[in-house]
Amino acid sequence: MKHQPTRTSAIMEAIRQRIATRSLVPGDRLPSIRQFARTMQASPSTVVQAYDRLAAEGVIAPRLGSGFYVTGRALPPLSLAEASTPAARAIDPFWVSRQSLDSDPSVLKPGCGWIPTEWMPNDTLRKALRAVARGESHVLSEYGGTRGALRLRRLLASQFATEGLAISPDQVLLAGSGTQAVDLICRLLARRGDTVLVDDPCYFNFQALLRAHEIRIVGVPYTATGPDTAAFERIVQQEKPRLYITNSVLHNPTGATLSPQTAFRLLSIAAASGLVIVEDDIFTDFETIPSPRLAIMDGLEHVIRIGSFSKALSASVRCGYIAARKDLIEGLIDLQVATSFGAPSPMITEVIADVLEGGNYRKHMLEIQRRLEKSRKTVLHTLETLGIFPWIVPKGGFYLWCRLPDGQDSTKIALDSLHDKIIHAPGNVFSVSQSASAFMRFNVTQCENQRIFHSLEKLLTGRNVHFYQDDT
Repeated sequence: MKHQPTRTSAIMEAIRQRIATRSLVPGDRLPSIRQFARTMQASPSTVVQAYDRLAAEGVIAPRLGSGFYVTGRALPPLSLAEASTPAARAIDPFWVSRQSLDSDPSVLKPGCGWIPTEWMPNDTLRKALRAVARGESHVLSEYGGTRGALRLRRLLASQFATEGLAISPDQVLLAGSGTQAVDLICRLLARRGDTVLVDDPCYFNFQALLRAHEIRIVGVPYTATGPDTAAFERIVQQEKPRLYITNSVLHNPTGATLSPQTAFRLLSIAAASGLVIVEDDIFTDFETIPSPRLAIMDGLEHVIRIGSFSKALSASVRCGYIAARKDLIEGLIDLQVATSFGAPSPMITEVIADVLEGGNYRKHMLEIQRRLEKSRKTVLHTLETLGIFPWIVPKGGFYLWCRLPDGQDSTKIALDSLHDKIIHAPGNVFSVSQSASAFMRFNVTQCENQRIFHSLEKLLTGRNVHFYQDDT
């Protein structure tokens, strides 16, 4: 007869799984006993027993007055977690991505990170694809150059110049995606065991990628005007990080925008310490009024600017970019040749260039901004009727970082929502310190179906209330 696993063994397995997927790497501190007890819906004494057993095995080790930490002996070869159901694996920085990307079309995705298909410029993309198909044959069949298509790099350099960043096209490298841009930078500038700073909270895939590189992650508390500069300076002095990765505009997940004072202080600290800042500017076209950019203020001396077209144009036509000093670009080119044998597909870059050069893209973004403003107001109102309130009201973009009613845990709600075929983004997948259990990120463009709010009402209060809301 097969024995059912005990609650203690289930907790031990959850921790082993986090280590196997690089959600936890050697040197990382485990969640506090009380915190992990809430996450696992277990008693603190059960978590204590699980931690003690793992310590006896050498997987983790206690530090007096500080908690439990992952040991160097714990790390197995990197492998994907095997889970029979979505709920079977721990909610970690990989969780929302896997659920959102692999779900069937009937599943609702208020936690995903992209705009619905019907919002995108599909007719414009079809026109560009037809134009590329009728064009030069070498675009359809040959490798691209090592830097990527000059036409698109010139367009990007021209766009940067209008913003106040004057660089040559040779300082722009096209990459396979925004994620690949970060990956290349980490390969060039960081090594296993190095420290990299991220915001707390931050985009969860920054954490996933850094953990895949076995890089030590340290979070900086984030405020409504950017990272806490006093904490940032203290952490830089103590940890001596190699990189700091951030969104300065329409921050993911909070929607906040960097203030000029914070930007100036960050750059002063970076210059004094030799820290390199990676500024992910993926949401730039969603901003209605331009705000401070670290790359523009710095002139790419201590800042590397990255971005992509997946949010505003198409997640299927994947292409990212890196704007940096020429010496860094040269090293990044070699790495991209080694890992991808060159820049993105000429077909993809020609399609993107066609769309950007045409007048329809600007009209598309103006319409997106208009629809976003309407959707944001509607979703905010509906969430507030449930006692869910925004941390701030963003100036643009499609994310709302919201606090749940007192006593509610977003991880539990995310797991329970899977039964209703709804995928949420719970706060702790964004938080290095695991201190955001009361928060959840909502994508307003994916919240048009009232079933999302019916499910939330049921999970929060046990009651079913029918919502009447205008189409967003």
